[in-house]
Formats: sequence, structure tokens, C-alpha cells
Amino acid sequence: MKDCLKVRLGQCTDKGLKKINQDFVGACIPQEPMLSGKGVALALADGISSSGVSQVASETAVSSFLADYYCTSDAWSVKNSVRKVLQATNSWLYSQTRASPYRFDRDKGYICTFCALVIKSNTAHLFHCGDSRIYRLLDGTLEPLTEDHRHRLSADEGYLTRALGVHQTLEVDYRQCGLEPGDCFMLATDGVYEFINAEQVFGVLAGCGDDLDAAARQLVDTALANGSDDNLSVQLLRIEQLPGQSAHEVQQQLDSLPLPPKLQPRMEFDGYKILRDIYISSRSHVYLAEDLHTGQQLVIKTPSVEERSNREYLERFLMEDWIARRIDNLHVLKAPALQRQRRYLYLVTEYIEGQTLAQWMRDHAVPDLEQVRNLMEQIARGLQAFHRQEMIHQDLRPNNIMLERDGTVKIIDFGSTRVAGVAETRPLDGRIHGTAQFTAPEYFSGEEPSARSDIFSLGVICYQLLTGDLPYGTAVAKARDPRAQQKLQYRSMRLKRRDLPDWVDQAVRKAVQVKPHKRYSLLSEFVTDLRKPNQAFLQKSRPPLIERNPVLFWQCVSLVLLGLLLWQWFE
Repeated sequence: MKDCLKVRLGQCTDKGLKKINQDFVGACIPQEPMLSGKGVALALADGISSSGVSQVASETAVSSFLADYYCTSDAWSVKNSVRKVLQATNSWLYSQTRASPYRFDRDKGYICTFCALVIKSNTAHLFHCGDSRIYRLLDGTLEPLTEDHRHRLSADEGYLTRALGVHQTLEVDYRQCGLEPGDCFMLATDGVYEFINAEQVFGVLAGCGDDLDAAARQLVDTALANGSDDNLSVQLLRIEQLPGQSAHEVQQQLDSLPLPPKLQPRMEFDGYKILRDIYISSRSHVYLAEDLHTGQQLVIKTPSVEERSNREYLERFLMEDWIARRIDNLHVLKAPALQRQRRYLYLVTEYIEGQTLAQWMRDHAVPDLEQVRNLMEQIARGLQAFHRQEMIHQDLRPNNIMLERDGTVKIIDFGSTRVAGVAETRPLDGRIHGTAQFTAPEYFSGEEPSARSDIFSLGVICYQLLTGDLPYGTAVAKARDPRAQQKLQYRSMRLKRRDLPDWVDQAVRKAVQVKPHKRYSLLSEFVTDLRKPNQAFLQKSRPPLIERNPVLFWQCVSLVLLGLLLWQWFE
């Protein structure tokens, strides 16, 4: 493929003067679509010489990393995927030591250093724990990209402060850096990097040309010749070609599928029979259809005529299907399993008989608190399914929430959803993808969104359900910088609904805080506080006068201002 990622790789490991080799190296360059979705991965581990089993730890660390990383969700970011894999490996190594005769002497247990390099799209992701190193080879110098986790007692003596298998919990250094064609990286254990210098490394690379395996072998031989008495391992990677912006499988599908014809009732289309229109707009056309093979009623969604030349819109359109096939939750719109090859660019989802939450709100102007709690809990369970996949819905609003006839809530419309694993392959576009009234303030000030942004939207929906209003009116969309956002004032729900407990109002207030770090960090905390009083809210002092009695507050302010004017007059 013309724009795919291309790298050149070389590696070598040797026991050196030791009896056994306690190092382990490995790499994986997958085929498409895995290459675009997960990238190229290299890993290197170094066992500790005081342990007779650390070679097992090294092999396990590298092998499990390369196997399990590619099994993680392609919706996850590289950082999240690798950390989850390493935490699992660390737990296994730690438990092996605890179950062995060396449980009271960790220096003899299943312990190893570890470093990994993942090249995805135009970014290098580095992970490091211990004293193995990652270098970037740049302009004749070895630029260290990691810092050793080793405490030096003297020039010849020290101990590791961090490694896989040492503690039950694992702390891994992470950093990322941009890439350019020609960039070269080196991963090495201390048996190599302590016995070679930059001049020797660049001399070897110049002499070996494109044969990086030969270069890695020669670097090991050079370190041995310079007096290395440890195991020796080195990996070299050079960037040959970087992918363009159309590398993701969604963009590839966009290039291969033609746009569908205009659909009409009673028309047969790609194995479906169109029954009727459901929704026609300038953004999309939605139809009720019947699968001619199974008889199942489904929804078919096609791009609108107005947007068919808008590639960015079509990419987001296809992402809806990509997302729907990766979330399996009762409260999220489901895409049925593909029974046959699709010949056109369109989406197929389950058919929901019911109404939107916006319609439900018009029929229930003053809903009971228990009804709202039930709705919030169901929406939260659907959002949790997004957040577990490192997805942010970004357009949560009453029109994007459906209620089935039995009361089951389903979140729909994923056209604005941010997927961490996809977002890291392209720059932020800075656009507001959601609806202004329900969008968190950080979007308007250009900050990066998070799961707490969805919690803000959920809090606004809760507020609107209970009061028919918005917590800040329409002022959020106008506050485009931190100073303007500091002036936003929450309007207590109790000004309109005196029957609501103050602690419920405090829970919603926290969910819609302007600053993300002041909101709930978990959806479960919010829905729990809606149902059960939070002691922190009960212990709060009385609400300010402006909330308890706004009229009296402004009367007092006016009185003070009048006093100041009179004082100025008589002076």
C-alpha cells in the first residue's frame, strides 16, 4: 500500500560471558489492518543476575506483551493498551515469586527490566521500567529517551528501584514523540550501552547500510570486545515511510465502497426491502427496512445528498458503524452481525420502537424524581460501555437517547464520538462536535475532552429533566476562555423545584462543574449520589442567599449601592 507504515528492523541477543542468557527480545510487524490500528511493536527485557529464574520473567514479559497488545481493543489508545497488558504481566510475575521459595527474597524472584517501543501512525510510544534504555539516533549522537530506575550506591554497586515483578502494582514511564522518515531508534540492555559509544554505533550503521540485523550483531560483538561481562541485547528500528491520514480501515473502506442510490419505499436494495422513511434531513436519510433473508426489521442509514462530497462527514458516518460493532450493551444502539458483503456505503442498525427522550420530556413536563433516577442510571450504564472502550460520545443530548416501549433507554448517534485509538493517529480539529446546550465548557476553550465531558452532558440532561431549563442557561457556549468561564454561575434547581432535596441539587451541581477536575470522575458516583445522600453534601453550610432568596439578595445589593451613592453625595 502506497501510504502504509514501513520500517526496517534488526535485533540481536547474546549470553556473552554468562552461562545463560537472561535477556529476551522480540518484535512484531503485523499486516493490515492491524498495522494501521495497532502499529509496530518492539520489546526488550533484561533479567537480574542474582535470580536463577529471571530469564523466565524476561521471556514472559516480552512474549506476553507482543501477544496480548495486539489482542486489546483497537478503540483503546496505545498507552492504555500497553499499560493494561504490563499490569497483567506484572501481577503474574509477582504472584509467581510469592508462590516460590524466594517469596522473602525478591532479588531471587521473577523480576526483569522492560522497555518497549510502539510505532503507530506518525507517533512513537515509549514504555520503560528498569535500566534498559531507548535511544534516538540523531545527528551523530545517542539521545536517551528513558531514565534509569536504578539507585547508585557507588560506581560499581546499585540496585533497581523499579522493574517488572518487584511490586504488586506497577509504575511504568511513558512518553511519545513525533516521527519523520529516516528516524532511527535503538533499544539496548546495560551489557551493550555501557560498553559502546555514539561514534561506534554510527560507524557500525554506516558500514552495514540497510542490514540492521548485521548492525545489531556487530554492536553486540563490539561491546563484547570492549569488555562487557553481561548478557547483551540490542534492537534497531529505522522509519522508512510514514502513513498518510487515510491509513485507518474506516478511510480505506470509504475509498472502496460506492455511495448508494436514492432509496424509495418498496425498493429492494443490497438484500433489504425498504419499507418507509423514518427521518430525512440535510445530514442523513434513515429508513425502516426488512432483511430479505431473515425477515428482521432493521434501520438503514445513508448519507444525505448534500453531504456526499464531504469526505470528513463520510468518515464520521462510517465511524458510527465501526463503533456500534465494538460496543455490546443493552443501553447502546446495536449493529447486527454482517450476513453478507456490503456493496454500498450505508449503515445498518437495530430498529427501536419508541420515542426520543426529548419527546418523552414534552409528555412529562414535571417528572417524578424516581423516574429521572431510573433514566439517569440507564444512560450511565450505556455511557460506561463507551468509556470502557476509551470512547467519548461527545453529543449526549435528549434527541440522541431513545426510550423503547418497555422503558429501556438506548444511546444512539455515534457520529461525534471520539475514539482514543483513532484520535491518536490524527490531530485535534478543534471543532465542537456536540450540541452547544449540552457541551462541556472545555470544548469551547480548546481543552482536550475526557470522560468527564460526557458526565457534564449527563448532568445537564438530568437538570433539564427536573426543571425544564439549563444549569447555566445559554452562557456556556459564549464563554470561550477561562476568565469568562469563571463567571458562569450555577442556577440551583430548587429555585424551580422546591420539592427536590438539597443533596440532589448538590449532586447535579457537582456533575456540571465548569472545571473538569471538580466533576465526578466516575459515572457510578453521580448516579449513586442521585439516589443516596452524600454525607459531604449534607454537611455543607446553608446555600448562599442568592440561591435561597434571590429577590432579597438583590434588594440588599441595591440598598448597599444606594448607601454608597448617598455617602458620595454628602461628602
